[in-house]
Amino acid sequence: MQHAIGSRPDPAHGYCVDDVARALRVDLLHRRVLGWAAVADSAWRSMRFLGEAFDPSAGRFRNFRRVDGSWLEGPASEDSQGRAMLALGEVIATAPDAEMVETASALFATALPAAQGMTALRARASVLLGCDAAMRAAPTERVGLAYRLLADRLRSAFEMRAASAWPWPESRLTYENALPVQALIVAGGHLGSRSMTDLGIEVLDWLIAAQTAPTGHLSPIGNGWWPCGGAKSRFDQQPIEATALLLAAEAAFEATGDERYRVAMERAYAWFLGENDLGLTLADPVRGAGCDGLTPSGVNTNEGAESTLMWLMALEHVRALRDGRPTGPATTERPVVAATR
Repeated sequence: MQHAIGSRPDPAHGYCVDDVARALRVDLLHRRVLGWAAVADSAWRSMRFLGEAFDPSAGRFRNFRRVDGSWLEGPASEDSQGRAMLALGEVIATAPDAEMVETASALFATALPAAQGMTALRARASVLLGCDAAMRAAPTERVGLAYRLLADRLRSAFEMRAASAWPWPESRLTYENALPVQALIVAGGHLGSRSMTDLGIEVLDWLIAAQTAPTGHLSPIGNGWWPCGGAKSRFDQQPIEATALLLAAEAAFEATGDERYRVAMERAYAWFLGENDLGLTLADPVRGAGCDGLTPSGVNTNEGAESTLMWLMALEHVRALRDGRPTGPATTERPVVAATR
């Protein structure tokens, strides 16, 4: 479920594709340490949800679903489309279940025509990362063409502001800001474009500097946002910002081997555990839960889906970093086991 009151899921707001896609990605990460049998049922539940969310008449995913299983009317956000495509791409790349990979591949191919036309910056980045994962496991001409199209559009958006004091293609920084930067770095590596990778790293360095407190800890942009020429919002700080920065730093570390990006990953991870502006812990490692944010008066103790999943994602990427098992594109796995549901 999308939201929670404390640790209790709140059925009033139902479910959404955004969070189910994230849950599927976390299952794929957990499989590396727990084994496929421990996560297969959960992963298949998410796969079925994404399949049911897809509307063939529109070529897009619906997003919001009530607890009774009915779908809310109205157009879904482009972000939800991108997140669904990213999860499907990661299934294609890493799931050890041949049937699941086949299911994800078919849905990915069907949704790709509409998805490659996304105009929102973060949605475009998510689809690009989904294409990257799919291409590394099962390259096709169709996905390759979409990959190049999306990469060129993303690079063009950032090149318009290159060498500017405000190198961001939008008039303000809002949420999950490091996601497009991660996509630039990853795509530059896959396409052999050093200039694209360097562009992504340049903007990432700017984001890291802007969100590092004088004492050295991460201080993410709050959800009051940061307008060009204005003041950066300090609160509410949300887990999605820390994890997005962690994943972009991981891409930069894999691209360059520069130790400062390992440090950036660790600082983003430490934000969850009290290395933040208020010195308060937002994650409960014992229960695997994550709180909804850091407010001026303390921690928002509700444990919603996005927040908890962002914590778990950060945890598994740092676990892999410390164990010397990077989870980025270079570690794509092909399916080898046909598992049952």
